[in-house]
Amino acid sequence: MILVQEEDFQVDALYKSLLKSNQTGAVAMFVGLVRQFSDLPKEVCSFELEHYPGMTEKNLQTIVDEANTRWSLLDVCIVHRVGRLSVDDQIVFVGVSASHRAEAFQACDFIMDYLKSRAAFWKKESQGSQSHWVEAKTNDEKSLERWSKLRNS
Repeated sequence: MILVQEEDFQVDALYKSLLKSNQTGAVAMFVGLVRQFSDLPKEVCSFELEHYPGMTEKNLQTIVDEANTRWSLLDVCIVHRVGRLSVDDQIVFVGVSASHRAEAFQACDFIMDYLKSRAAFWKKESQGSQSHWVEAKTNDEKSLERWSKLRNS
């Protein structure tokens, strides 16, 4: 399941949706939240996430497809919010079910790394009357390098 939506999500319901198979031995989940800080000196008050409908979902499906080629996954669920969000709001849910914990952990980590760098989302942070578009971070690109190394080894 891949959802891009403005509405908040319920983690317990998403967790239960990953338990469809009697082969499930592990579920790994990640929930991202809006933080109270940024790279600027002032604290973040809120931010807006924008996306291109259709293109974003296709990007996310490509990431899930790649994860499925690397690991034997039973199910994957991604929910990503868009629109105006405030501090402590949930932004993203990634959940993976697999027969074994190592596959679930690795796939969840992989999906988040690729989602952060390759999915078609744009973030504008606001601090009082000032706002700016958030640039891609070199740390995010470095996180991707380990997956290409693992693929080639």
